[in-house]
Amino acid sequence: MQTNNVTLAMVKSNEEIKTLIDTANHNLEVMGYTEHGVRHVSFVSRATSEILFELGYDARMVELGAIAGWIHDIGNAVNRRQHGISGAVMTYQILTRMGMLPAEIALIVSAIGNHEEEVGIPVNPICAALIIADKSDAHRSRVRKDKFNLNDIHDRVNLSIKKNFITVDKEHKTIKLFIYMNEISSPVEYMQIYMSRIILCEKAAATMGCSFELIINGNAVNRRQDISVSEAMLKEGDFIGKRVEYQTKEK
Repeated sequence: MQTNNVTLAMVKSNEEIKTLIDTANHNLEVMGYTEHGVRHVSFVSRATSEILFELGYDARMVELGAIAGWIHDIGNAVNRRQHGISGAVMTYQILTRMGMLPAEIALIVSAIGNHEEEVGIPVNPICAALIIADKSDAHRSRVRKDKFNLNDIHDRVNLSIKKNFITVDKEHKTIKLFIYMNEISSPVEYMQIYMSRIILCEKAAATMGCSFELIINGNAVNRRQDISVSEAMLKEGDFIGKRVEYQTKEK
């Protein structure tokens, strides 16, 4: 029987979903990846729903975002490659059996199927919020304590991050990710891993009418505010004029 009352609590208590999350996390541990278990999906579920809530989406959209965040990585139980797509197919079957309305399932599977930077496009608000939430989860608590390797850039970057959080400013239409790192790693190493993911976050924020800004140790890494060509030239001041004059004299 179809119902629009499939809740996050129901999804969390579903034994099939629990098993898939645990299996996905185990598989990635064997492959040498950071934590992708309950800690990760809890963060992503909460962050996805909070982004949607702060931007004024209705309560059901907020809960659907939370559900998408909780199950977004179950495709890793099959294979790391294309796990968003395989996870979306699996999610469709599970949520159908649970009785969720097809229109709601469609939003969730679209979000899950598009949350990875290799093939993802932010096709709806749930997807956009999920992308930002997922890519924001870099933190020392993701490092597997009994297997971490400081020669591995992923472990080194995550271990260096002692604090991270997302802020949403609906009035100014900005979504900001704040990262605080210590000397174990560096912003350059962070960007080596996360550059393509941050670009996808910028696209995701734009889907929701916002800009996305990354702040590392108090310094803005990207500038996403719109600026006209004339404004950019004014910010250069006399330098542009002098450069043109010099080049003209050389001729």
